[in-house]
Amino acid sequence: MELYFAPLEGITGARYRQAHVQVFGGADKYYLPFLSPTRDHLFTPRELRQVSPEANRGLTAVPQLLTRNPEDFLWAARALGEMGYEEVNLNLGCPSGTVVAKGKGAGMLADPAALDRFLEAVFSSDLGGIRVSVKTRMGMADPAEFGPLLEIFNRCPISLLIVHPRVREDYYRHPVRREAFLTALPRIVPPVCYNGALVSPEDCFRAEAELPGVRSLMIGQGLLADPALARKVQGGPPAGREELRRFHDLLYRGYLADFGSPRNTVFHMKELWRYLSRLFDGGEKLFKQIRKAQDAPAYEGAVDRIFRELPLREEADWTGAAKL
Repeated sequence: MELYFAPLEGITGARYRQAHVQVFGGADKYYLPFLSPTRDHLFTPRELRQVSPEANRGLTAVPQLLTRNPEDFLWAARALGEMGYEEVNLNLGCPSGTVVAKGKGAGMLADPAALDRFLEAVFSSDLGGIRVSVKTRMGMADPAEFGPLLEIFNRCPISLLIVHPRVREDYYRHPVRREAFLTALPRIVPPVCYNGALVSPEDCFRAEAELPGVRSLMIGQGLLADPALARKVQGGPPAGREELRRFHDLLYRGYLADFGSPRNTVFHMKELWRYLSRLFDGGEKLFKQIRKAQDAPAYEGAVDRIFRELPLREEADWTGAAKL
């Protein structure tokens, strides 16, 4: 069973990926936060910093594309192929209101005929040998929508169909629709990856046992809360205090170098602690200090105390709300 790290915008950028593979590893692929190619057919400097081979050395990276225009998709896929990438991923899962309003991401699921035309244009073109995987939800409002969508996917030479078993209206609030996915699974022709509500080794083992034919799992928030999760699923040890501190410091120093601003770096690190705080017992007052920190000294003081004083859990705690 292969394990893939899901992309999370604003968190799993190049600095994060490099720190994670250096300290923890365990992920077979890292899917990159989406790029949005435009008719200009140029990557921005920010995008190039994320997809450059140097930024992804030592790991298998897969760029993700968010667009409804097949010409823009084809340009970006070919350009990424020239950089050495072997796979690109089409995002049909993003539920953001602004994205969906433009007919992108999960919004493409609202018009199966247009999606069919998009995929026909992509797969009938010369992609230069690059594989195209698809990450999708099961529909916009009802998982019954997945039937007609699946007929479209099954006609295409998709290298991997990553299914997040929620509909767009679920966002991430409602439980995954596991039964709907199980019902559809025998009818899926492309290789299948399951994504959703995998936050512990037991979740991954259960998915492997209960989802026949699924070759891979994609993990997102579970790996943010417990960076050693993929390693543990593969038989490795849980996260240790010293390596967690090393992981944090690699990110913190890297963001300081990137942003050139301690204040911006602190705000960026707060998003990470929304997840990482689940790996520590107690410490609500210390995490409140992080939440209120406006400068580097306040932030660094709280972090020092967290690593020095708080008991470390072997499994992230998902029973309550995030501490930040």
